[in-house]
Amino acid sequence: MVMACKVINKRRHMGLQQLSSFAETGRTFLGPVKSSKFIIDEECHESVLISSTVRLLESLDLTSAVGQLLSEAVQAQNNTYRTGTSTLLFLVGAWSSAAEECLHLGVPISLIVSVMSEGLNSCIEEVVSLQVPVHNVFDHMVNTKTFSGPETFSVSVYPFLQIPSGTGLIQKEHDLKDVASQSLAIYSLSGRPVKSPQLFRSQAKVEADENTSQAPQTLKNSLLADTRCRKSVLTHSRHFSRTGNNQWISKPDGVPEQLSAATSKTYRCDDLVELEVGLSHGGHSSMKLVDEAVRLQYQNAGMQQGSCTMPFLFDISRIFTCCLPGLPETFSCVCPGYITVVSISSTTLIKELQNQPIRVVLVEGDLTENYRHLGFNKSASIKTVSESLKVQQGGSEELWTDRVLQVLIKFNVNLVLAQGNVSERLIEKCTDSKRLVIGSVNGNVMQAFAEASGAVQVAYMTQVNENCVGTGVCVTIWRSAPFDAVRRTNRMAVMLKTEGINLVTVVLTSPVTAQVQTKEDTFWTCAYRLYHALKEQKVFLGGGAVEFLCLSHLQILAEQSVSKGNQGCSGWLHNTSSWLASSVTQYRPTVLKCLANGWHRYLSTLLYNTATYSSELEAGTFIQHHLQNATDSGSPSSYVLKEYSKLNSGILNSDTSDKLEQIPRVYDIVTPKIEAWRRALDLVLLVLQTDSEIITGLEQTQINSQESEGFLFL
Repeated sequence: MVMACKVINKRRHMGLQQLSSFAETGRTFLGPVKSSKFIIDEECHESVLISSTVRLLESLDLTSAVGQLLSEAVQAQNNTYRTGTSTLLFLVGAWSSAAEECLHLGVPISLIVSVMSEGLNSCIEEVVSLQVPVHNVFDHMVNTKTFSGPETFSVSVYPFLQIPSGTGLIQKEHDLKDVASQSLAIYSLSGRPVKSPQLFRSQAKVEADENTSQAPQTLKNSLLADTRCRKSVLTHSRHFSRTGNNQWISKPDGVPEQLSAATSKTYRCDDLVELEVGLSHGGHSSMKLVDEAVRLQYQNAGMQQGSCTMPFLFDISRIFTCCLPGLPETFSCVCPGYITVVSISSTTLIKELQNQPIRVVLVEGDLTENYRHLGFNKSASIKTVSESLKVQQGGSEELWTDRVLQVLIKFNVNLVLAQGNVSERLIEKCTDSKRLVIGSVNGNVMQAFAEASGAVQVAYMTQVNENCVGTGVCVTIWRSAPFDAVRRTNRMAVMLKTEGINLVTVVLTSPVTAQVQTKEDTFWTCAYRLYHALKEQKVFLGGGAVEFLCLSHLQILAEQSVSKGNQGCSGWLHNTSSWLASSVTQYRPTVLKCLANGWHRYLSTLLYNTATYSSELEAGTFIQHHLQNATDSGSPSSYVLKEYSKLNSGILNSDTSDKLEQIPRVYDIVTPKIEAWRRALDLVLLVLQTDSEIITGLEQTQINSQESEGFLFL
């Protein structure tokens, strides 16, 4: 499938150029404001709408070695964390360009690998100071507020700028030429109103708004942090020597404290709604469904535990989605139990079975005549000839179907759930005898029904006995759907429930079939963000704060390397030769600056994608302004925390309301973000070291102009 075309210079590193070209296709997926893409197949001319990195790479032709490595890295990130793939893809492209630039400047590959690796490790240590502890978010679940995604919502895409991300507001502001005419007053974190998107100008030139001081005290209390000081114990990397004028003293509790007039304030999150809002990243409707699922699971856990005071744990393995295209958006909801789709031909059967408890059998494999469990090994000395005879095979399946039906009749079973495929002939016969058979059921669903109904899973129907049959299961039609939607899909939704079952199903609907997959992906991304945050009990201050601190930190390290020479490398090159040490002294600032340029590109693209700046250059100017402020402050981490502590103002949109809206914090999950960084750099360095298609030292006359440049089709 042809997606893009980029000129490849064969005199430079081929693999890195390919990585950059692949990554360029997904830059619009970065940030909370994503632009969907139509992928068109040139052979069959079919198209698909995608809005995520994973779906993008699934649609691309990644048959090359570099493409396969990129696909494996993204799939590994997605399979493990279900989030962070857009960051991974973008940084792969940004750092590929950085490594390529280092090669062009004559930096040895070994030094690129070592300095980039140590630089990223130093950044990971530095951003520990931006972690926010998450504790006791379920302590006040009863009679507390629930998640409500406002129409006009404030997302801090950058810690020093509030950017409107409400759906309607974004659509109005997408044409940047009309931004100034929107009469949108954006308040900076210091409380000064900015009347145009030209926010990179000096804040000293902007007058303070007298009305900002009139904000409700509750607004300030909810956003200002505690007074207790919190600072990272890691004041510098173990690899990079870092000194400064900041002096530190140790408090009695062992937490270091900086001697400055304005100490950083501690952040913590102990409210579920605040955490969900901060992790929604623009997906408010999806996070609202996640919130409902968590509260329903909490309610079910409380009913099962009774007077027991065991702490509640969010179990994402017991949450499932059921996608129903063609239905209105209002049909999307969260329901207890298990909802799935069956053929419309089962309507009469389900109506007869509903409103009465029925007995169930659980089959953990395929329910077909030729299915054999993985533990079943045929003898090598036995050759089966009947399988090659279609007549006998058909008769064998009919005989097997009759035996299965006899077992179900014997134990009065009206419902069969199979984890694998089900014989179509068996489904027909069971339907005629008033028995419902459902296949392709998730293993966790099977386990939940086993726990709640008392059933025991079996591999073959011949193993069924009275002790294996579950009881008390109810089958009902989920809800009446529009006739047109049911007729188009020839499917209908049914709900399976039993008392005490720990299952929650999120029903996702959309009148546009192409949007259903995107809605499901967004829901699971939000769900896993919340899951990882609760599991790790910590989050990052989000909205670009972490990446900004990495950028500022690397620039400081690069400047120190220039000024201090070999002293900055003595800590981690004590066993190396003098030649390598002198090479590091020469090239280390260059590599660190190239690595930092990747973060700069990341933040510039993030701001540009929000439709707040007319170009990435304009966004980069704004970033540079705050970089200078952070450097002048002497402590970039303290600068970021200080700016966040001023987060007591909001967005005033004259198009919707004159009310000052509360600006929520934005959070990022810790481990998935860091792992996305590591995977991105590991992939770049792997391609850098293994790609042999580097042509150097050839005269221009020796290379034909048509051979020196080629086209790479993605």
